[in-house]
Amino acid sequence: MKIGTWNWKKTVRGLTALALALGIAVGGSMIPARAVTQADIDALKGDAKEIAQDKRDLQAKIDQLSSDISNNLRRKELLDQQISLTEDEITNKEEEIAVYGQMITQSEAELADAEAREAAQYELFCKRVREMEKHGKVDYWSVLFRADSFSDLLSRLDIVNEIMKYDQKVMQDWRDVQEEVKAKKATLEGQKAESEAAKAELESKKTELDKQREAANQVIAQLRAQKSEQEDAMDDLDDDAEAIQAKILKLSRQLAAEEEARRAAEAAARGDSGTGSSTQSNPGGYIWPVNSRYITSAMGMRYGGIGAGNHKGNDIGRVGYTSSIYAAKTGTVIVSEYHRSYGNYVVISHGSGNTTLYAHMSKRIATVGQRVTQGTVIGITGSTGNSTGPHLHFEVTENGQRIDPFKKGYLTGAVYGS
Repeated sequence: MKIGTWNWKKTVRGLTALALALGIAVGGSMIPARAVTQADIDALKGDAKEIAQDKRDLQAKIDQLSSDISNNLRRKELLDQQISLTEDEITNKEEEIAVYGQMITQSEAELADAEAREAAQYELFCKRVREMEKHGKVDYWSVLFRADSFSDLLSRLDIVNEIMKYDQKVMQDWRDVQEEVKAKKATLEGQKAESEAAKAELESKKTELDKQREAANQVIAQLRAQKSEQEDAMDDLDDDAEAIQAKILKLSRQLAAEEEARRAAEAAARGDSGTGSSTQSNPGGYIWPVNSRYITSAMGMRYGGIGAGNHKGNDIGRVGYTSSIYAAKTGTVIVSEYHRSYGNYVVISHGSGNTTLYAHMSKRIATVGQRVTQGTVIGITGSTGNSTGPHLHFEVTENGQRIDPFKKGYLTGAVYGS
């Protein structure tokens, strides 16, 4: 497992196992439900062990770092990775609990069936006992004594033997189904106990996640309190932002050139000149990238500690660690990566020189090269990178320059606060 990246392989494997158990549609077709087994649980527990080992390795690296600004930025990055691993553990445990739920449902159905068979077998046993008490074993002898020939005697003896064998089988079948019921009850109780233990562990992981997020936020808070070194650190962060902006512009121009070449090739194939096409961006036409309308830090100058200076975008607050982030405009994803300043961030190109950037995600969903329509979920809000709490850092670039979509009137309804 690669530290700091979402383990899609394990997640897909776990979700596919769950889909098989539930009998739900995967890839557009209906997968028939199958019985879940202990092997499904064992596979999930194996994944959990790997995640736990990655976390221990990462913790060792975190513990080696000192408290100076440079190393604290690296420490924050590692803490973000640690949070991602804990989120993996939580997902793994939730899948395990779901599989236990399916196993318990199956076991309860099997137990109910066994108990019904036990009741029917017990009724048959009681019926045979009543018959034996009513007629007594002497009837066997009377049956034999009524034989009128030796061959008739042998025939009657066979009948008596069959009756005795049948009675013995009734008794043995009753004992067998009793043992089956006992075993299934023990299995069911064991599964319920394992499920409860998994639920307790899940709650523990959620508590651990809260503590890790608090520790990660405290690292940035500590950095912002170190006034003597803040200028150098701010220079580094500004350099980071400008380097990212330069990368975005390069990729945006490259994408525009590729699209222009594609359109020209299509026009040539059609036999026309392709005139009338344009790579100019269409200003406006954006939607809010999250459901919140609360701006905690606007674009422009801000003061005080790490993060002070010329704010490159707008911070949208009053979001948690699970809010969806939407593509503000249709386009192509040109960046999807982790950076020490922006944390998990995604950039979408909407045409020549027109891009949107979404930073500090807890999880990136969109991938490089993906074509996304307006409103597509591209990630989940969080506090990765240079951030002290969950929010979305949102930037808009037009004609290669950052602009404020709120001052331009592209997005309305904003509420400003701290």
